[in-house]
Amino acid sequence: MKKSVLTAAFGALVLGVAFAAPASAAGVSACLITKTDTNPFFVKMKEGATAKAKELGVTLKSYAGKIDGDSESQVAAIETCIADGAKGILLTASDTKGIVPAVKQARDAGLLVIALDTPLDPIDAADATFATDNLLAGKLIGQWAAATLGDKAKDAKVAFLDLTPAQPSVDVMRDQGFMIGFGIDPKDPNKIGDETDPRIVGHDITNGNEEGGRTAMENLLQKNPNINVVHTINEPAAAGAYEALKAVGKQKDVLIVSVDGGCPGVKNVKEGVIGATSQQYPLLMASKGIEAIAAFAKDGTKPKPTEGKNFFDTGVSLVTDKPAKGVPSIDTKDGTAKCWG
Repeated sequence: MKKSVLTAAFGALVLGVAFAAPASAAGVSACLITKTDTNPFFVKMKEGATAKAKELGVTLKSYAGKIDGDSESQVAAIETCIADGAKGILLTASDTKGIVPAVKQARDAGLLVIALDTPLDPIDAADATFATDNLLAGKLIGQWAAATLGDKAKDAKVAFLDLTPAQPSVDVMRDQGFMIGFGIDPKDPNKIGDETDPRIVGHDITNGNEEGGRTAMENLLQKNPNINVVHTINEPAAAGAYEALKAVGKQKDVLIVSVDGGCPGVKNVKEGVIGATSQQYPLLMASKGIEAIAAFAKDGTKPKPTEGKNFFDTGVSLVTDKPAKGVPSIDTKDGTAKCWG
């Protein structure tokens, strides 16, 4: 896996929001670094961080990669935050291994680094992680898909629409969680693609966007036109997969499941585009992250993980209008009340 270099050009950065802190919090600053600034998940994360920073009087600067997988821009943003004297960084890493040296550089400089949504590899490379239990998110949609198919699950043809070749931790955990929930042996729990279950048609990457989802679905349909279950890394990829299936008249024959819980995704569940999705809460992740940086700036306090876990769990709910026995879920009415984007 190619490691990011610490000298990536600042020109690759996408500068977001910055605002002055009240006098009562002068000198306390933070950075938010997301994978992109267009995905609704990260847009909402930025809104949460911005609102909480304004409330607490923290100066916030936001950065993002050009596309999902643009780790060089994220490394450059970390360097900028260090040079600017930020007290902490909130990071959703595109390359969870490759960015670790840059994170170490920030921590060595005295910054608090909190991973949001996507744990670093290893997870303790960051001071803390605020995230969905992505393994559980995957398990929920896997259990729902298996229960929905019933006896047909044993002969299913499953396609996996993943994120990037770097296999970031969030991608791996959702995939492996789905497999466990569906009844597939994932083999190495830290790796995508080593499974031997004949029900798996294959994996393809989407870069977490609709166009990528459409292309990946087209590729996998060429491999096996009898696919009847599709696991997608997120809801934009799911929307693209649906369009590819619709183009060949198979949209009613395939069960699509996903993870996100954004308002467009919940709407797609209501309309039958997606069968079920695991809803996560990016606004909470970001606001809790800003609170943690403010506390660290005040007295050096570092956040603690949820009891029994190695990260702070911000929650997950399965959203579907077709509940399955034994799988806890909420309907799209409740999902809409809690959605984002």
